[in-house]
Amino acid sequence: MKGIIFNVLEEVVVQQFSQDVWEDLIDKAEVGGAYTSLGNYSDEELASLVTTSAGVLGKTPGEILRWFGQSAMPLLATRFPSLFEPYKSSRDFVLSVNKIIHPEVRKLYAGASCPFFHFKPSENGSMTMAYHSQRKLCLLAQGFIEGAASHYHDRADVHHRECMHGGDEKCLLEIKWSA
Repeated sequence: MKGIIFNVLEEVVVQQFSQDVWEDLIDKAEVGGAYTSLGNYSDEELASLVTTSAGVLGKTPGEILRWFGQSAMPLLATRFPSLFEPYKSSRDFVLSVNKIIHPEVRKLYAGASCPFFHFKPSENGSMTMAYHSQRKLCLLAQGFIEGAASHYHDRADVHHRECMHGGDEKCLLEIKWSA
């Protein structure tokens, strides 16, 4: 996992809580804590931080991942405005992830392993998004979608129809956008 993820996690924890809380999480998770944006770190290190954060903050690991995704979007929009400016809605932004956003991430962070999403419009006006990744970070993806909706001042209701955490082969998220 690229260090930028750890850097953004640190920023949101420090912004919403404090530097002391971040340092406590690092100590309790028994991880290195010094992350460079271009560095590569084990998925287990992120999992340890998420699990520790859940215990300290009285939430589930899934709630922490979702909160992180929601909280990260304003920071990412500030850091990388060119990735957000071409889009007028979170729907357009999310649908661009495979073709535009993730290739740009790979340019900025060589070796980044990004998930690939499969989108399919539904008859009821919603969008189905298939997510398959050994990292099983579907709730982080959901948080990113919700954070993007907040950034674009619209709404995205996300419902898991299938989930790897429940034993399914992939996650299938239904997304309904509204103004």
